[in-house]
Formats: sequence, structure tokens, C-alpha cells
Amino acid sequence: MFEGFTLAMCDGDGDGARLRVRYGGDGPAVLLLHGHPRTHATWHRVAPLLAAAGHTVVCPDLRGYGRSSKPVSDAEHRPYSKRAMAGDCLALMRSLGHERFAVVGHDRGAYVATRLALDHPGAVRSLTVLDAVPIGEALRRCDARFAARWWHWFFLGQTGKPAERVINADPDAWYRGTPEEMGAEAYEDYHRAIHDPATVHAMCEDYRAGLGIDRAHDEADRGAGRRVACPVQVLWATRDDMVELYGDVLAVWRDWAAGPLWGGPVESGHHIAEEAPEELVAALRGFWAAHATDRR
Repeated sequence: MFEGFTLAMCDGDGDGARLRVRYGGDGPAVLLLHGHPRTHATWHRVAPLLAAAGHTVVCPDLRGYGRSSKPVSDAEHRPYSKRAMAGDCLALMRSLGHERFAVVGHDRGAYVATRLALDHPGAVRSLTVLDAVPIGEALRRCDARFAARWWHWFFLGQTGKPAERVINADPDAWYRGTPEEMGAEAYEDYHRAIHDPATVHAMCEDYRAGLGIDRAHDEADRGAGRRVACPVQVLWATRDDMVELYGDVLAVWRDWAAGPLWGGPVESGHHIAEEAPEELVAALRGFWAAHATDRR
């Protein structure tokens, strides 16, 4: 995987977090943020294509995931808030010499990417989210259909009867993925992660933060009329449930985007970067070409 890329450990946002990261290429910087329960290896089919097209590509494991560090949490799950994760990403990019960059986030990584764009508008040149609406928006619109389809949000978010005991009893039964779908090396990386109880706990903390402090941050932004300042692209998989849950997905995002808003479906299942890498790269490059007012 990631031929020609550098593998490193870098400091996060000042609370002792350390991120495992791969980076490579040369040109305008792009930060790729994975979802649950993947690692940065989910981008192994996308990152080389972007590097070959003239981009510097940075792919970290989010804090708590993969081989990045797992900070001790607190009662509010603040160390696993998307604000803390976004702070890690900003520190990482600055340590690599990138003051402005595009960010692409999938699934849980999309929430980190959105928070990064909201909290640090001067750093984010453009935002692309895959298969997501803002956490606060999802919970505000939550109904019986959402609860039935996305019940894992509420299961993983429990503290009184923690999900870790169920997952750690048989991680392979809980999580899905195969070497054929993901690629042998990416699957090995993911498989190691889901069999690490510390990683499983940290991933649950991510969801606990989502139901509490992350929602509060989104609601505060909504109340203040704060929106994403940079161009926003929203892509969703045709074989996922975004349209079923939200109807006009772009309409949901219009309240959150102050500037240009692009988007549409990609013929794929949920893991677009693994299942449709060429289509994703084409969509990203088209978006960036149309809205690249600051290439560096």
C-alpha cells in the first residue's frame, strides 16, 4: 500500500495525542479522514491517484483509531469530541508545512472534517463529505426510521451498559470487511485495529461524544448562524441510505454552507474510497478545479 508514501507518527493537539500518518506526493495539500471502524488504510486506492494527479496527500488515523494514541477520556467524552480530533488534524497539517488544504471526510471522519472547517475556516480551502450530514442535524431529524437503521449510534454511545464487552467478545462477528473488498494489506490493518480492546473503547468514546458534546457544538454553531465558509461538496453512495433518510441531501447541507455547494450520488456502497476510487477521485478533482481560488 501507499508506494512512495512516508509513514510517521506526529503530535496531535497538545494533550499528548499522537497520530499515525501516511503522506506523499507534491502539490496542493489534501487531508483524507477515514470513518468507523476503518483506519487511514481505507484510502489506499485513492491516495496514489491523487498524488499522481499533482497533490500532496495526508492520511492519518484519527485519535483513538488504528495505531494513533488513545487519550484517557472524561465524563463529557471531550477528548473524543470532533473538536479535539479537528485540532489534531490542524496541528498535523501545520507540522507538515500545510497552512491551507482541502479536507475530505468519510462517515465519522466527515464529522471531524466539518468541525475542522467550522472551527478553522482560514485553514480549510474546501470541504468534501462522504455519506454524512452534520451530527447535530442528524440527531435533530432523528425519527423511528433513523433509529432503526442507525441504532448502533445509540448502542455504542451507552455508558451504563458499555458496548465494548459485546464487541470484544467476537470483533469479527460485529465488524464486517474482507480482504477481497478492502485489499489484503488494508484488511490486515483494519483487522488488527478491531481486535485491540483499547481501540474498540476509543471508537465507542467517539460515538459517546457524538451524542453529547459534538451535538452541543453543532447546535451552538446553528444558533449563532455559523456556517462553513469554504466551498462544500457532498457525495453519497447509491447503495447506502442517505436519500432514504434525508431525501434531498444537498438541501440538508444548504443551511450549513455559506458558499458554493456541490454534490451528488456515486455508484457505490458505503465505503466509496474502497469500492469506487476512480469515480471518487474524478468527482474530487472536478470540484477542486471549479472552486480552486487558492491552490496552495
